[in-house]
Amino acid sequence: MMTTAEALPRDAAVGVIGAGAMGAGIAQVAAQAGHRVQLFDNRMGAADDAKAKIAQTLSTLAAKGKIAKADADAAAARIVAVHALGDMVSARLVIEAIVEDMETKRRLLRELEVVVAPDAILASNTSSLSITGLAAGMKHPGRIVGMHFFNPAPVLPLVEVVSGLATDPEVAAAIHATAKAWGKVPVHALSTPGFIVNRCARPFYGEALKMLAERVADPATIDAVMRDSGGFRMGPFELMDLLGHDVNLAVTKSVWEAYFHDPRFTPSVLQQELVAGGHLGRKSGRGFYDYAAGAIKPLPQAEARQPRPLRIRAAGESPLTMGLRERFAAAGFDVAAMPADAAIAAAYFVIDDALLVPTDGRTATTIAAAAGQPNVVVYDLAFDYATCPRLALARADPCADAAVAAAVGAVQEAGIAVTVIDDAAGLVVMRTVAMLANEAADAVTQGVADARDIDLAMRNGVNYPRGPLAWADAIGIAQVCAVLRHLAAHYGGDRYRTSPLLARRCATGARVGK
Repeated sequence: MMTTAEALPRDAAVGVIGAGAMGAGIAQVAAQAGHRVQLFDNRMGAADDAKAKIAQTLSTLAAKGKIAKADADAAAARIVAVHALGDMVSARLVIEAIVEDMETKRRLLRELEVVVAPDAILASNTSSLSITGLAAGMKHPGRIVGMHFFNPAPVLPLVEVVSGLATDPEVAAAIHATAKAWGKVPVHALSTPGFIVNRCARPFYGEALKMLAERVADPATIDAVMRDSGGFRMGPFELMDLLGHDVNLAVTKSVWEAYFHDPRFTPSVLQQELVAGGHLGRKSGRGFYDYAAGAIKPLPQAEARQPRPLRIRAAGESPLTMGLRERFAAAGFDVAAMPADAAIAAAYFVIDDALLVPTDGRTATTIAAAAGQPNVVVYDLAFDYATCPRLALARADPCADAAVAAAVGAVQEAGIAVTVIDDAAGLVVMRTVAMLANEAADAVTQGVADARDIDLAMRNGVNYPRGPLAWADAIGIAQVCAVLRHLAAHYGGDRYRTSPLLARRCATGARVGK
């Protein structure tokens, strides 16, 4: 076997089995990295067609100045369509990217085992199947490893290098080094349901679907808040429409079932109904949004302009108030400091007769009752309060309209669009980020991956603006634990239980990310 951290030599042949979108993309990546690529598909003509499409893609990239024409021509020439598995005999690495079915993949790997050399590595591009299960019964199970690219493989940088129980550590290290040599961002993961990304991303969809089921806000509004306040590239509903609800629901069910119906992964009845009705998203023309020609995408809810309040005072200090305080000051308010009432929060604002409080997972109504102050308005988490263009607010049930108007007017004066949602525990961004951090922390606790690789995976695999563990550190671990504790108290059950790692870090004050 190759030694630890030694990448596959450039003169080594790479086999790719499966000439669909993923297989073709992987073949392109390997060819551009300088390898001779043998591309195989059992569908007649599929490998030849894929080779031609890859050549056209490379030519287009060259025409746009993205790569040199000579490099494009050379990469295209390195791809050879082969028509039998036996042609893979010289490959040092074979990557399968066929149908996501355990038995089909296992049959293929058993066939390959008698074709390639004993020291050749066999990698699976599976997104969810057990690498341990794929290697079961093989003569050389140590050379079976997961090499999970994300679609489109030539564009998205992440590769999850997945080790099963039998995977030789040197094999995993070699694939990690090879992916890095190919210009990718590799991360190590153990073979557990969902690996890193498909497990840790479940709350991004699950919390949005739960909020929609509770009529907290409509999809367009939740998406806008997640983009404009949370800093995510896409909102959860538009992303589910893009991925396809059949695919997204299948992944959720797979993880839920694999974890023996853990309530954190419970599938959504709303999404199940969409799939049953054939509303699969963009590919069917209808999902949460209508993609028919001429269809108008609904606008998110936004408050009408409210008058400028007379006075703003800042009670206490926290990472959740400082950026907003600076924006209030930049808008011309003389923001005087005052002591905070711990029954309300460690830090908040007093705006005329309103209390504008950062969410801690409680509803505004609960905070109002605990503090004996009816005029409570809570505001959501923002990726960066200094620059966010939108912020979600929620009012306590007894809050006077004039107090709501004062809070809304202050935020609008700071140059921020205001979306008022129903009085939901944790609001939109905060509850989602807290649950993302909680799931990531549990993955660390269970040895799936380390904190650094999890944050790398979530940034590079699904384009999160910040790794969930780094985000927890930025918010403050105590704040994240408080949000989870209050969500658990609000809903009951086990969905919002706090990860042991977060609980320990909260007790010691240590950071959880790296």
